[in-house]
Amino acid sequence: MVVQVPGLASPWEEPASIADLALVAGAADQLGYDFLTCSEHVAIPGAEVASRGAVYWDPLATLGYLAAHTTSIRLATSVLVLGYHHPLEIAKRYGTLDKVSSGRLILGVGIGSLAAEFELLGATWSGRGARADDALRALRASLSSPSPAYDGPFYSYSDMTLLPHAVQPRVPIWVGGRTLRSLHRAVELADGWAPFGLDPGTIEHLLTRVEVPDDFQVVLGTGCPLEPEADADGTRRRLAELRAVGATVVGCSVSARSAQHYCEQLHLLHDIAATID
Repeated sequence: MVVQVPGLASPWEEPASIADLALVAGAADQLGYDFLTCSEHVAIPGAEVASRGAVYWDPLATLGYLAAHTTSIRLATSVLVLGYHHPLEIAKRYGTLDKVSSGRLILGVGIGSLAAEFELLGATWSGRGARADDALRALRASLSSPSPAYDGPFYSYSDMTLLPHAVQPRVPIWVGGRTLRSLHRAVELADGWAPFGLDPGTIEHLLTRVEVPDDFQVVLGTGCPLEPEADADGTRRRLAELRAVGATVVGCSVSARSAQHYCEQLHLLHDIAATID
């Protein structure tokens, strides 16, 4: 609902209300799902709307609202574009989200893929990968500290006070992307990898190219909405396939006719997932 990509979003999502969002989030929370996600785009160039969609709710406002309507489910940005923000800006805003949610933040980040959006915001497109690496190091040094200090090639600061800050001693950071470099970035500087737009075979191949730590998260999406009610066997096969290629966590969306039906689908998906060895 908060991201409406053509071909993936159900028709009911376009006119959906904030009450619908709270209903779905509450159901996922009560069922014990791991996390909710929200992506970041400030403005979509007209030429990209047909492929990327036009609806992107702001992640900070959205996840802050959902923090107040849930109790245990984690709140994941999927993803923030590092080049749009100073690391201390992220540390303050999302550290505050971590505090108000009692330590439920997962910080998903990426280097960005829309040159026109970078230009619009006055952000630097060229060399954004190196800047992102520096930003990740700065974030790790700053997210949970009241007195952050960092000295890198692009970001440098000291003698600063950051209150409030994240309450988790180590906020989980997941790196999005679809390249081997993004996987290396995730292994070296973060806690998980959340690839997009890749088939399971490619993901499995990339994971063989890198030594992945034992506690590292591989966060794979289903690629298309699941249909637990209409196709329970297909849903089970898809989840099992993702697990087989290395997923430790699966980000799911489901087809539905309404917010209430979405909640019903979540119940069925929960039961199906419990049967996978």
